[in-house]
This record gives sequence, C-alpha cells and structure tokens, in this order.
Amino acid sequence: MTEIGVGILGGGYMGKAHSVAMAAVGAVFNTALRPRLEMICASSPESSERYRAAYGFARATDDWRVLVNDPKIEAIVIATPQALHREIAEAAFALGKPVLCEKPMGATLEDAEAMTLRAEAAGVTNMVAYNYVRTPATQYARQLIAEGVIGDVTWFRGEHTEDFLADPAAPATWRTDGMANGTMGDLAPHMINAALALIGPIKEVSAEVETVHTERPGGTVTNDDHAQLMCRFESGVMGHMYFSRISTGRKMGYAYEVSGTRGAIRFDQEDQNAIWLYRSEGPEAERGFRKILTGPAHPDYEPFCLGPGHGTGYQDQIIIEARDFLQAIHTGQPVWPTFRDGLDVARIVHTALKSAQTRTWTPVS
Repeated sequence: MTEIGVGILGGGYMGKAHSVAMAAVGAVFNTALRPRLEMICASSPESSERYRAAYGFARATDDWRVLVNDPKIEAIVIATPQALHREIAEAAFALGKPVLCEKPMGATLEDAEAMTLRAEAAGVTNMVAYNYVRTPATQYARQLIAEGVIGDVTWFRGEHTEDFLADPAAPATWRTDGMANGTMGDLAPHMINAALALIGPIKEVSAEVETVHTERPGGTVTNDDHAQLMCRFESGVMGHMYFSRISTGRKMGYAYEVSGTRGAIRFDQEDQNAIWLYRSEGPEAERGFRKILTGPAHPDYEPFCLGPGHGTGYQDQIIIEARDFLQAIHTGQPVWPTFRDGLDVARIVHTALKSAQTRTWTPVS
C-alpha cells in the first residue's frame, strides 16, 4: 500500500464528511492508496485550525491556493461553495493533481463545460461527488434494471424533496440567493444523476420552476423553491421528476420508481437499506411488492457489516465514494461519474430552466 497526501477545501458539512471518509476508507476497503490527511482549507485562520484539530489534518490554511500548490498535496477534494469550484479545479488540473469535486460542478453551465474540458486536456483523474447513487440498495437496483429483471423499462418517476425551507417564516440565507443555490441548483442534480444512472441519457424536457415564498424575513428570495419536469429519455422511456425544499414532512426524499414490462422497483432514501421489488410471475393472488433488506450479498455492503439488515448510513456513501476516487487514481481508469458525466447533469438543469422560461419542450443539446 502507498500513502497519498490529501487536501480538502471546505471544513463544514461536506468537508467533514470527506475528511472522515478519507480517514476511514483504507481500513474499510483495504485500498492500495492510503490517504494521509495533509491539509485542510477553510474561510478563516481560526476555522481552518479548528477543523484541522478536529479532523486530524497535519496542517491548515485559509488560502486555497496554498493548499493546491503544496507539493505534499497529491489529491484534492473540493467541498467549497460552487462559485469557487471552477477556479480551484482548473488550478489543480494545471498541476496534474486529481480532483473529486462536490456537486454541482460549478455555479453555471459555462463553469461545468470549462472544468470538463480542462480535466480532459490534463488527462488526470476527475470525479463528481454524487453519493446517493452509491448506496448498496441503489447499486442493486441499477444492477437489476441492467440485467433486465423487470423487463424493458417503460416509465421512471423520481423526486428529491426536503423541507428545510417549508416554513414561510424561515429567514433568508445564502440558500435563498442566486439560482446556483436554489432547488434546481442544489437538489435537482442528485435525482437527475440517478435518472441518468438508472435509465440512461435524457433527450428532451418540459419544466416548471417556481418560487413559492418570494419574501422571507431578512430579504427577497432570488431562486426557486420547487420545480417539476417531464422528460423523454433517448431510449424512448417517459419520465417525471419533482424537486423541492418546501416539501413539508420530507427530510431526505430522494426516491424513485421504475416500471418495466415484467416488474417494477421502488426506493426511498429515508429507508435507504431497502428496495421494493415487484416481479410479474406466479399466481396473481400472490403477487405484490417485496421488501428486500440490504446485506452482504449487495454491492459494497459487506466491508461495513457482516449482518444482513443491519444497514449502512450516509457517511458510508461518502466512504464508498472515496474508495472509487482512490481506485481511479491508482488504476488510471475513470470511475463514474466523471466531470463529463457531471456536465451531462448540468446541461439538463440548464435546459430545464430554459424550458421553464419558454414553456416548451426543449431538447438537451
């Protein structure tokens, strides 16, 4: 095994998750590359030092350029606000350093396009951090669909719904300012990514995007509260997706349903250790959805626990993600989703926003 110096930009919610993942991934998956927590960067000297001490990094800085240019940093994780993603990623690629970037890739489609071109020109490992598709349950669902267990897919429904801004009296924050921080910028990419993973490329969309609470204590809301889109996949399959940050009662409503000619699959992230499978076989009186609890027989479950039904959690998704990133660096082979895959998501988001303005079906270019 070989050590690799890791630098993480951002120490908050996702910065902590990636720090914990890099500290644990070697033990969980016995990876050939073993991360060394070399440096963490945050917005001030005080916060960066606090994160360094809490997460176990050797050094800290409040200047992302110092981290990116440090010779001991051999791989970079970007967990900053998306407005900074492009500049940081381009600087890392110029030095030939691998990058794992949190979603969405950038603040705009232009950012995502530029980052993808720079990554491919540099020829170094690049990955976008879409963690929810890495649960053992969703990996298994993807496997069932690919193997034709439910027959030819005929329909897809997906949602990413939460309620952190359901209360109209909740104050205005950075989340309510700028389209990159709205529902289409923040939540929609996860379920769009899932749709691409489960069903395949999307050909065209028809979308509605709406701000329900236009004023909040402390300011005017400048982005969207919820959105819905109808879509047609390149395979011909019809689909529908809904995204919301005002869906009262929903805490992690990352859910989907896939119908096929010989069965169907349902999944809900709020019950992430189970999928529901329907097979069109046997006597009609005995047919019905069957709940399957994940266990060691499902993808990426056994390294965490030998007990079926015991379950994995949110942090485990990030550890699986870290394993994939390290594997891509070690082998030199891309691991999905790359920046090119992240660009596909950005294009669909951009197209949906355009469709909402023109109120027409719009092709994804």
